[in-house]
Amino acid sequence: MPLTPVEKIWMDGELVAWEDAKIHVLSHGLHYGTGIFEGVRAYETKRGASVFRLDDHVRRFFRSAHIHQMELPFSPEEIAQGIKETVAANGLATCYIRPLAFRGYGEMGLNPLLAPVNVSIAVWPWGAYLGEEGLENGVRVKVSSWKRNDHNMLPPSAKASGQYVNSALAKVEAIKGGYDEAVMLNIHGYVTDGSGENVFIVRDGVLYTPPLSAGCLDGITRDSVIAIAKDLGYEVREKELVRADLYTADEGFFSGTAAEVCPIREVDDRALGANGRGPITKEIQQTFFAAARGEIDKYQRWLGFVNE
Repeated sequence: MPLTPVEKIWMDGELVAWEDAKIHVLSHGLHYGTGIFEGVRAYETKRGASVFRLDDHVRRFFRSAHIHQMELPFSPEEIAQGIKETVAANGLATCYIRPLAFRGYGEMGLNPLLAPVNVSIAVWPWGAYLGEEGLENGVRVKVSSWKRNDHNMLPPSAKASGQYVNSALAKVEAIKGGYDEAVMLNIHGYVTDGSGENVFIVRDGVLYTPPLSAGCLDGITRDSVIAIAKDLGYEVREKELVRADLYTADEGFFSGTAAEVCPIREVDDRALGANGRGPITKEIQQTFFAAARGEIDKYQRWLGFVNE
């Protein structure tokens, strides 16, 4: 999905013009993928722009840095404030937000510890990651031939730049095969997640999602969906799933900051249930969007208002 330039990007504590947000070609992260990032969204509410689950995203940003032994030169409070400042500076009520910390210029070779750590925050208008039609009618999915990274290869609990090459391979395979998205299995053959989303299925009114031990990301939207589903009275089980569980599900959907809550219509050319957005998926999806837009009092704790 192409980027729409805006006015300002936050770089190492200062707002700079979009076109001036540049790094050196010999930055360590460019060569070795030594960076960590977050995907965050702001939604328009009656009180203005609100960053959805801001504090949780900032905490995960710092957890990712800790796993990769990156000492960030800013506090969590400074990063949270930087996110709000960047959204406000660009006058966006609804947008995608990308905090990024990466090893910068000044050191080469595989040892990253001597390279400086730079931090940026960019925002831009970004619609439905898997398409508006996908949100409404569901997407077609392929089980990828590429396996998800194992815990002892690259830690899946961190959102690290380099490890997303794994996801990119799966995404390209799916797109070139005529599908919208991929589902990845781990080395033991169990479902982990999509190329950039967590996975849920529905069978007999019960929601199932892979456990974190399978190798999927500890998704913040995943956590939101679990909370919403339970509040709506549904049982949610974390359970190891195989590809046949996807084929025989009554419903399925992806969750993620970019994808939001997106129904799965088919997996490997096999229709799920009614071959579209199922009723439980629709209820959870609508509740999620209402919560993100500040329309449900119960979920006000998830809102980080830009202008407070």
